[in-house]
Amino acid sequence: MSRYFAGTGDLLRLALRRDRIQLPLWIFGLTLVQTATASSISGLYETEKDRIAAQTSAADNPASLVFSGLVSGASEGATAMTQSLLLVLVAAALMSTLAVIRHTRQNEELGRSELIGSTAVGRHAALTAGLLLAILANVVLAVVSALGLASAGLPLGSSFAAGAALGAVGVSFAGVAAITAQIWESARAANGAAAAVLGVAFMLRAVGDVAGRTTGGGLRVESAWPSWLSPIGWGQQLRPYDQDNWWVLALPLAAFAVQVGVAFALTRIRDVGMGMRAVKPRPPEATPALLSPTGLAWFLHRGSLAGWAVGVSVMSFAFGVVGDEINDLIGDSERTAEIIQQLGGTGSLLDSYLSATIGLMGLAVAGFAVQSLNRMRNEETTGGMETVLSTATSRFSWMTGHLVVTLAGVTVLMLLTGTSAAVGYGLATGDMGAEFGSLVAAALVRLPAVLVLAAFAVLVFGSLPRLAVGLPWAVFALCLLISQIGSTLDLPQVVRDISPFSHVPGLPGGDFTVGPLLVLLVITAVLTAAGTALFRRRDVALQ
Repeated sequence: MSRYFAGTGDLLRLALRRDRIQLPLWIFGLTLVQTATASSISGLYETEKDRIAAQTSAADNPASLVFSGLVSGASEGATAMTQSLLLVLVAAALMSTLAVIRHTRQNEELGRSELIGSTAVGRHAALTAGLLLAILANVVLAVVSALGLASAGLPLGSSFAAGAALGAVGVSFAGVAAITAQIWESARAANGAAAAVLGVAFMLRAVGDVAGRTTGGGLRVESAWPSWLSPIGWGQQLRPYDQDNWWVLALPLAAFAVQVGVAFALTRIRDVGMGMRAVKPRPPEATPALLSPTGLAWFLHRGSLAGWAVGVSVMSFAFGVVGDEINDLIGDSERTAEIIQQLGGTGSLLDSYLSATIGLMGLAVAGFAVQSLNRMRNEETTGGMETVLSTATSRFSWMTGHLVVTLAGVTVLMLLTGTSAAVGYGLATGDMGAEFGSLVAAALVRLPAVLVLAAFAVLVFGSLPRLAVGLPWAVFALCLLISQIGSTLDLPQVVRDISPFSHVPGLPGGDFTVGPLLVLLVITAVLTAAGTALFRRRDVALQ
């Protein structure tokens, strides 16, 4: 039996070296989100009465239950969990699935596993190393996040319950990724399948919470049975700072044990480089649409764009629906209203809320832009770019195809953001035309800021290809943190100005000025031109 796991330690050390920057950034970011949220609660809700009003309102609001999280108590810690736990649970799941697939299926897809397999390495070593890496990352995340919450003044025991929920859900989704890595032949398909499982888990939890009943004077939501079918739901059912249900940890850990057993069984019966799911045969000849760089880029990006379109539309619609009840949700908390106005502008509370949520969706679309342009680096490292460039296609034409598709994609997503939010708000208020024009304009006015981050990704790809994935994502994360917690942490304006989203007009409700938008567009043009020129002059970097 031991021969199946030979070399696991060496592969684990290699994986730790490869992820020595990426995983610490994940852990730091998730800890920062939770700690900042916990630290801000006392300022947002100055009295227990304010917290009770906010929590009871959230418990009665289906959109809040779907997108914010389970309501369980009105202490500072319980309120912080309502606002942040769902987000970090989903992020921990993504961290785990990406890590496992990166060190299993991606290695097979790129041919690394064949090189590794030529040494004294057991059949299960790669999968075991990937799972051990994910377990280690989640244990560290659990401990560090717990200490971060405790440093914000929350009870230590409940803080470790919150950290344990985070780590256990992450480990459970590492098991999901272990299975999808055996079924699909490409890392992209395996990641997509794992993300689909995460989406189903999210929706099961949402249905269960919305269908649940309120108890404890409206301060606790007792979820219906669908929540108990979801690993995300299990994490929430720990109810940190309210009940601390430690026994719930048995569910994700038991699921992980079963998932690992299934993954190892699949590993024994498949060939290296192959998946359990047969790849659909392609036509022997390309369609006319694939004979151009833009057509090929569209073929590569269309699936991702479709997924983003659905996600952006659903989130924006929900934000629009909540807009009709924003005054009831805020209650008498002047500090919360003040922070919303800092995020969204100085107009009415409704305008500030809509501006803040449209800005958040703009940041999400910027994430799509970075992901989309990272596909160029993926094509370079896997050899797809060289194959295309061996024809009459020039580097400029190849890159332009990806840029055109990305530009079209972010434009469509921003239009969907504005229209979906307007439809949601219109259905909630009964007046479909109330905010339609202003919300579409508010979405489009964020487009130049999105393009600046996209152009930065182009510049890094052209000049520093080995940093083309990590550096743009790091800058994106920095902009996200500045935009969302800059006002809460009272960061200096010079720091907030690092984010291009700090320079766009705060529509709806704010004053429209074209100057900052023109500056952002000029910066976009300069960065894109520089990145394109540098790419045409550098060598192909396969690693």
